[in-house]
Amino acid sequence: MAGYKETPRQKMIAMMYLVLTALLALNVSVEIIEAFVIVNKSIEGTNVNLKSKNDETYARFEQQHLLNQAKVGPFWDKAQEAKKQADELIAFIDQVKYEVISKSEGISLEAAKTTPLRDIQAKDKYDVSTNYFIGNSQDGSKGKSRELKENIIKFKKDIVNLLDEKDRATIQLGLDTEGPFRDASGAKQNWEMHNFYHIILAANVTFLNKLIADVRSIEGDVVTKLLNSVTSKDYKFDVLNAKVIPNSKLVFKGDTYEADIMVAAVDSKQDPMVIIGGRTLPTENGVAKYSVPAGSTGLQKYSGTIKVKDPEGNLKEYPFESEYFVMTPSLTVAPTKMNVFYANVDNPVSIAASGIPESQISADITAGTIRRAPDGKNWVVRVPLGQKATITVKHNDGKTTRNMGTAEFRIKRVPDPKAYIANTDGGPVQKNMLLASRAIIPKMPEDFDFDLTFEIVSFTFVGVRGGDTYERPGTGNRLTDEMQTFISNSKRGQRIWLENIMAKGPDGNRKLGTISIIVQ
Repeated sequence: MAGYKETPRQKMIAMMYLVLTALLALNVSVEIIEAFVIVNKSIEGTNVNLKSKNDETYARFEQQHLLNQAKVGPFWDKAQEAKKQADELIAFIDQVKYEVISKSEGISLEAAKTTPLRDIQAKDKYDVSTNYFIGNSQDGSKGKSRELKENIIKFKKDIVNLLDEKDRATIQLGLDTEGPFRDASGAKQNWEMHNFYHIILAANVTFLNKLIADVRSIEGDVVTKLLNSVTSKDYKFDVLNAKVIPNSKLVFKGDTYEADIMVAAVDSKQDPMVIIGGRTLPTENGVAKYSVPAGSTGLQKYSGTIKVKDPEGNLKEYPFESEYFVMTPSLTVAPTKMNVFYANVDNPVSIAASGIPESQISADITAGTIRRAPDGKNWVVRVPLGQKATITVKHNDGKTTRNMGTAEFRIKRVPDPKAYIANTDGGPVQKNMLLASRAIIPKMPEDFDFDLTFEIVSFTFVGVRGGDTYERPGTGNRLTDEMQTFISNSKRGQRIWLENIMAKGPDGNRKLGTISIIVQ
């Protein structure tokens, strides 16, 4: 019997039917007839079980169809067609069975449907049944057996065509109608004569029920093959793990943490081949581990290929790519009372946000301007004289722009430089050093770290000679020849003043302090 694997009980029933059929050619005894009754009852039980198994297969099939109609739909439609074909042939066989019982027993069709084989009086007769199946012919062509045979042949052809061509050769249909068949003397017979000519009614009924069993078995075989075809190209996994894949493990205050949470399936029996940069990664239980030293900072990208065998044994390649960000561990120490910008000068500023590439950072300021320095890393702020300026830093990753925070700065006037001559801002000075220097030099306070210079634009040279005040204006920062002569003629202890010193800076002119000199 094709289809489901036969149990020992089913094999025994089939063997008993063959033995009993052979014994019919020798003798029709009460014992043989009783044996047919027993075998027939067992076959009827087998048919119930086969239908139940098929119904379970259809139930699983329908469940898959409800879950994924697009994928399962074509196979489900074929399964429904297989059921239709099997039901139609079985309905025909049942009709033949009830008709031959009705004609042989002389009862109605309805009565024939409910009368057990044991209770049929004509079960040991073959005249009526032979005429019904063979008719007025020598080969059964005029009887019901020929129509039954043609329906069986059509069923086998139609149901096997529901399968893919590659699957058709793998299924054993049974229901052999071609033979060869021989009678008790060894003469050749066709299917009709071999199974229905001078065969008692009990054997006819048993044989027809056996045909039903074969049809149900073929139906189950085909439907199971169709169900398996749904997932024949699906990968098989035996390990499930919960996985959380965040969009980013770095989340800033005010942003939203997002992650994909899923069940990841792995085939622990097949280790895929994972290749990154020409290097094959080690795998264990279906999982590859990628490890690489973080040598350089910033955004790091990598890509590779996963090679794995599909269910048909073909090697499939699946490319992938990913990225990660490497940052240097950093410590920021900032005095809270020194957030100061100086007005009208370039103030260097460093802006850094941990975990964010510098190229994705932008900044605005409420007063003045802020721009990137030529090195592309630092920033330059220039503000007018005022009270405060606030810098707002933003991060734009190409998808969204988020506010990273603000920093407030006080604005101060650039401190006044101090005027020096002969490397002093006043006091005793050697005459020769004073004559050698010849120029007033403005110097910024030592704690002022900006690269900023002032230019002396004018001053007044004041001295005392013979009780009279000597006063001469100076342009620029250099002493005139006349002033140099005055110094040269000065006596030890004589005082000289450099007053009204005007220095030009980025925000205009500044009046500097007086340099009081005692000539030595």
